[in-house]
Amino acid sequence: MKVIILDTNFIMYLLKYKINLFEEIERIILENYRICVLDKTLNELENLENKGKQENKLLAKLSKKFLRMNEDKINILKTKENKQVDDCIKELANKNTIIATQDKALKKSLNNQILIIRQKKYLKLIN
Repeated sequence: MKVIILDTNFIMYLLKYKINLFEEIERIILENYRICVLDKTLNELENLENKGKQENKLLAKLSKKFLRMNEDKINILKTKENKQVDDCIKELANKNTIIATQDKALKKSLNNQILIIRQKKYLKLIN
């Protein structure tokens, strides 16, 4: 079973571009999967909602609502207290993990499959 970990910016861009996460993953992933977010992702969204630019505040708020509305489809992974989100994602990345991110630095540091948003319309899986 593949584990798909959604990064903070990925969730926000999904909502910004009105991309249906579940339809797109069904289209792309041909095996069993589980969608997850890190507990630290929720913390990042909370911080962005309180301290970010106006557009990011709104997207962070919508992202939190999206995650709450889909809590039956998206699992929350507990992580170590003193680590950054990207470091936790790198630690969890393995051959059975797909990382969904738009973060250029994070993409370059990963050696496994990555799920990205293309042309503001659809998702694409890259190796």
